[in-house]
Amino acid sequence: MIRSEICQRLGLRYPIFQGGMAWIAGAELAAAVSEAGGLGILSAVAPEGSLREQIRRVRQLTSKPFGVNIMLMHPSAEEASALVVEEKVPVVTTGAGLAAGQMEAWNQAGIAVIPVVASVAMARRAQRAGAAAVIAEGQESGGHIGELTTMAIVPQVCDAVDIPVVAAGGIADGRGAAAAFLLGASAIQLGTRFLSARECGVHENYKQMILDAQDISTVATGRRFGGNTCRCLKNAFSRDFLKQEYAPEATAESVAELGGGALRKAAIEGDLREGCFLAGQISGLVKEIQPAADIIEEIFAEAEALLKGASQWVK
Repeated sequence: MIRSEICQRLGLRYPIFQGGMAWIAGAELAAAVSEAGGLGILSAVAPEGSLREQIRRVRQLTSKPFGVNIMLMHPSAEEASALVVEEKVPVVTTGAGLAAGQMEAWNQAGIAVIPVVASVAMARRAQRAGAAAVIAEGQESGGHIGELTTMAIVPQVCDAVDIPVVAAGGIADGRGAAAAFLLGASAIQLGTRFLSARECGVHENYKQMILDAQDISTVATGRRFGGNTCRCLKNAFSRDFLKQEYAPEATAESVAELGGGALRKAAIEGDLREGCFLAGQISGLVKEIQPAADIIEEIFAEAEALLKGASQWVK
């Protein structure tokens, strides 16, 4: 069995995190992943009900460790930051920035804080601020992305910090998991693959778009002015976004206002035209709906077999 220091620190059977996808990562999915031995993560932008209700629902479904992801640029971030302390959530992951100000309070409450980072500099800042680990995320992932690929960022972050590193972006199966561990990661985080989990409550149109995806089915929007680049599936929304983004009269401010509410339209309403369907470049590898437990067991069985057979390359 593949185990790492993250398993011991967080009480996991498998070194795998489920991404805390906004409007998607609800109690049923997080509980299923945690019950299967990974780290299920709720989104603070809860897909249904309040975050407090979702946290308590997870605890009804499993006694295993779980986390909450807080997107720092969201208006609800401050409220969520206080709530996770009140509810004694064991793990917090953060995205869209670095919560240096909140980390002290979280650490004092006994919460393991694990920020998503897109550069070595961010990883070092997170370590100095008291992070328990960092999630080094490559631009292959869905949602907000940086510039570096997973293959490039993971080993550089591993060399730069003394805390465990979780690899994210472009991982969908045992091959990606094995590669991440060989790059130095202590765990992996998957988002897109868990969109196809049976327990994921995202709209069926969203799931079908993932199942229908090919290798070139995603596009990155928001690159022109930087700071808010997102990877999503190609559809009418993304094509219109790019058209407006690169219009001669476009400004950073006008582009920042594009797409308000589009993620909710995709995840909750399944709006194929006006929804923004965030997904990673590995969407083309996802071919079926499975229980979360089967996804995890399949990935680690394949990764273990590959790692055991790696000696064939050494003569």
